[in-house]
Amino acid sequence: MATASVTPIFSSPLKTSRTTALTTTTTSDQHRNQVVLRRQILKGLVLSPLILIKAPPSSEAREIEVGSYLPPSPTDPSFVLFKASSKDTPALRAGNVQPYQFILPPSWKQTRVANILSGNYCQPKCAEPWVEVKFEDEKQGKVQVVASPLIRLTNKPNATIEEIGNPEKLIASLGPFVTGNSYDPDELLETKIEKLGDQTYYKYMLETPFALTGTHNLAKATAKGSTVVLFVASANDKQWQASEKTLKAILDSFQI
Repeated sequence: MATASVTPIFSSPLKTSRTTALTTTTTSDQHRNQVVLRRQILKGLVLSPLILIKAPPSSEAREIEVGSYLPPSPTDPSFVLFKASSKDTPALRAGNVQPYQFILPPSWKQTRVANILSGNYCQPKCAEPWVEVKFEDEKQGKVQVVASPLIRLTNKPNATIEEIGNPEKLIASLGPFVTGNSYDPDELLETKIEKLGDQTYYKYMLETPFALTGTHNLAKATAKGSTVVLFVASANDKQWQASEKTLKAILDSFQI
């Protein structure tokens, strides 16, 4: 928010100059600190600031069961269908991300994305990845959609995912956003390439014992326009044992 500064009529030019310089330096430092903090939180390197941040949450998140407001999936009525639109996220409103969709069990709930992670303040030109939406069920696991600026991965405008590189190269760059902290190539169990119409997707299965998101992670990535979109499904050991098939079905349903 802009801050107005009122200078007394008889103040000296030297005092005014010092005040202006101090205000400019403080604003610059605050902006730099915000960018650094957001980058650390996204990579899972800083946990405690999440407790202190009181930024307004996404107004679109609904902490009620999705089955109460989403329509049944036309392919499997035991799931509901989430179709993202411009009212759901800042990036969709800015046109930086193309609409995407996936199915969910009716008992899942949408969770709030902290403003500093949502990309709200940096649209339409974000330099770092941001979180689009998150859903979870304490007994089954959680899913999230992460978007990354294409220029972070390649200098070629509107590159396809194949032009960025093979599946192993892509996950090496985006792995930390799957695990919430770090990525070890030894954690990658399986990769697949999937074609849906003209769109190519890379699919991954990871066993991640030290990940903040969970000991089991599934991911699916594709590129369109100026953005790479990463869908992540995560679970701990107990959740994975009970809902592996459900999480795989959710992952398979994701498309942009």
